[in-house]
Amino acid sequence: MIYLMYVLMFGFLLTAVIGLLASWIDRKVTARVQYRVGPPLMQPLTDIIKLLGKETLVPVGASKTAFLLAPLVGLASVILVSTLLWLNNINPKESFIGDLIVVVYLLTIPSVSIIMGGFASRNPLASLGASREMKLILGYELPFLLAILVPVIKSGLSIRLGDMLTAQMQNGVFIGSWSGFLAWLVVIFCMQAKLGLVPFDVAEAETEIAGGAIIEYSGPGLAVFRLMKNMLLFTLPFFVMILFMGGLRFDGIHFLYGVLKYVGLVALITVIRNTNPRVRIDQAVRWFWGPMTMMAIAAVLLAIWGR
Repeated sequence: MIYLMYVLMFGFLLTAVIGLLASWIDRKVTARVQYRVGPPLMQPLTDIIKLLGKETLVPVGASKTAFLLAPLVGLASVILVSTLLWLNNINPKESFIGDLIVVVYLLTIPSVSIIMGGFASRNPLASLGASREMKLILGYELPFLLAILVPVIKSGLSIRLGDMLTAQMQNGVFIGSWSGFLAWLVVIFCMQAKLGLVPFDVAEAETEIAGGAIIEYSGPGLAVFRLMKNMLLFTLPFFVMILFMGGLRFDGIHFLYGVLKYVGLVALITVIRNTNPRVRIDQAVRWFWGPMTMMAIAAVLLAIWGR
């Protein structure tokens, strides 16, 4: 039990630090694109500390228990996912059967926690944002799951993350094949939606619904939601690296190569965020159920044919 607590603490602290740093890079690049100076290095951490010191306000008529638990549920799921990914990346042989399914399941919970908090607040704008988030999940989960089948097929029909890393060490990264590249593209767009970033930030659109699902959150509750988002900014790209890009190796030049892969993914997220307008929720669902699903199916068929 003590060992498990140490592992969870390691996964939380390391992921939180890298996530806050990635958030600063994203905000700094975005500011430069808009001809602004941007925030100082410690600004993301300062924002969270400042919110932790403020009062938590619960709306009148809200479901208090669900409203206060929602951010904690989302943060707990991200901590568990990041810990599993770190353990698999450090020692692929220690993975367990079905850990991929567990990770995919846990990655859905942050979005569910936003929905839970939005509806629990009983604010009309929050309910609208939660409804949009629900529709967005129904849109991107189908192509996301289909794309994940590609590394499963290419690793010998294994649902162990460790086996996927081992297969890429022996035969090359999956993104190097046509099926892997197409699946990687699909996952990138789904990751943008999971992060709630432009063009898929319809659930928290400040200019439309003033913050949407989290409009009623303040103080520690809002701080936890922001920390969850920052940690996802590391966890999701790290998951993509493990599935398609060989993960993060710690031996020699491979470590630098792994860091560059992560920085490249964060840069790609930032570029997509700053070069695209927000889409409507019906356009987002059509995009994921249409082109993205077709591309994911094509990737799966190519992976089967390649075997």
